[in-house]
Amino acid sequence: MVKLRLKRCGRKQRAVYRIVAIDARSRREGRDLRKVGFYDPIKNQTYSNVPAILYFLEKGAQPTGTVHDISKKAEVFAELRLNQTKLNFNQCNEIQKTKGGISRI
Repeated sequence: MVKLRLKRCGRKQRAVYRIVAIDARSRREGRDLRKVGFYDPIKNQTYSNVPAILYFLEKGAQPTGTVHDISKKAEVFAELRLNQTKLNFNQCNEIQKTKGGISRI
C-alpha cells in the first residue's frame, strides 16, 4: 500500500518536511516513490504538486492525518472530486452509447 506522508529533512531544531509517496512498510526516512511537495512548519509554507498528489490518490494512496490536513488547505480534495465527477459522467455516457439509443440524462 502506498501512503502520502511527511519525510523529515533539515537540521536540528529546524525541521522541514517533504511530502512523499512511499510504501507503507518503509521507515520515515526510507526511499520514497516520488516527492510531491514540502512543508515548513516554522515559516508556515507549503508547496504541493497537485497533479502528482491527485495521481496517487486516484491510484488508492492513503494520506496520513497531517498530509490530509495540508492537502485540505490546498484544496486538493475539491479538485479530486471534480475529476471523479467528470470521470463518472464520461463513463455514464459511454455506457449509454453501448446500450444503443438510450437518451442522455
